Amino acid sequence: MLDEASSLDTIKLQKQEKDLILSKHYVPRDGTKDALKVLDSNLVKVIVGPRRAGKSIFGFLLLHGKNFAYLNFDDENLLKIDDYDKLTSWLQIVYPNFEYIFFDEIQNLNGWELLVNKLQRRGFNLVITGSNSKLLSSELSSSLTGRFHQINIFPFSFKEIKSFKPDYQLSQYLISGGYPEVVINGLDPKSYLSTLFESILFKDVTKRYNLRHPQKIYDLALYLLTNFSSIYSYHKLKDAVSLSSVATVEKYVNLLEQTLLFFSLNRFDFKLKKQFGYSKKIYSVDSGLSATISFQNSENLGRLLENAVFVDFLRKGLVVNKDIFYYKTKSGKEVDFVIKNGLKIEKLVQVSLSLKNSKTRNREIAALIESSDELNCKNLEIVTLDERGREGGIEITSAFKK
Repeated sequence: MLDEASSLDTIKLQKQEKDLILSKHYVPRDGTKDALKVLDSNLVKVIVGPRRAGKSIFGFLLLHGKNFAYLNFDDENLLKIDDYDKLTSWLQIVYPNFEYIFFDEIQNLNGWELLVNKLQRRGFNLVITGSNSKLLSSELSSSLTGRFHQINIFPFSFKEIKSFKPDYQLSQYLISGGYPEVVINGLDPKSYLSTLFESILFKDVTKRYNLRHPQKIYDLALYLLTNFSSIYSYHKLKDAVSLSSVATVEKYVNLLEQTLLFFSLNRFDFKLKKQFGYSKKIYSVDSGLSATISFQNSENLGRLLENAVFVDFLRKGLVVNKDIFYYKTKSGKEVDFVIKNGLKIEKLVQVSLSLKNSKTRNREIAALIESSDELNCKNLEIVTLDERGREGGIEITSAFKK
């Protein structure tokens, strides 16, 4: 429990941090204009993404020039506050006549959904951020029942980087990724991302859920990173990491996905029950994580490109296992992405670094044509590094140059 004087001191210190942050210049992010359209609505604005991807800065960009109160719940002192009714009065003392409240990393606060729900019902305009996907699952959905607007933030896209670094190369982006500290401040990707990765596993997984075997979940996370853009099964993971049961593997994968570092993609089938029985495909939130941390003997730009294209689909608002899947034809040919729009299959997409090799070209085209017949979809696309054209009704596009 924190007394009033200590609470006010903590809030005042955070105000100094807020003022320092606002005094600096930041790279504009895609989505800011759309988010501003709902800023003054009565919906809770929920900014969700992995740690260090730029959620807080996005919130500050959104509220720039506004009179807003700010609390960062990565501060352990704030987690000792147990009288939420006094919180708004303390904020009024430090931020007189504030018009908005910005809660950062709110998932760290026990019972945060009750606080947000109460403040929203009392008419406060709230912007909150979180680094845990559960923020958008049972807690948020049940407590706010549709009274929130979700804003997804990912590490920088290649397009965003090109806006302030015109000479930046796509191959460099695939290997180093788009985390702001790496791109803007030029930090060594391997050192920075390794430290971030380990910190997230310890703080957001092992410590939060009091896991007894932290090395096992680290080994699992490393295995998934190494096998990015690849198909996996819980049974295979159990044997690879020597875990006790398939149920434990499924639990650990779920916990890793909650950090928003990983995404599991279902194999599409018109029957939902069958989807659950198929093996899944794993992607990381940033190709730089996969390239610099995973245990690999050589660079695999093809898989890195596929991973980057997947994350770009998420940036465009596609929801995993609702709008986007992978597919295998009856003869076993794999199609990287099935894009759905409601009940309709809108597009089938293959990703290939290059189509200059005739064997590769024929393989990718054959998979698309076969899946086109099975799924009754004629909108076909192959995404490459830098090739463009059209062949047999299939559009060939260059990644991130549309």
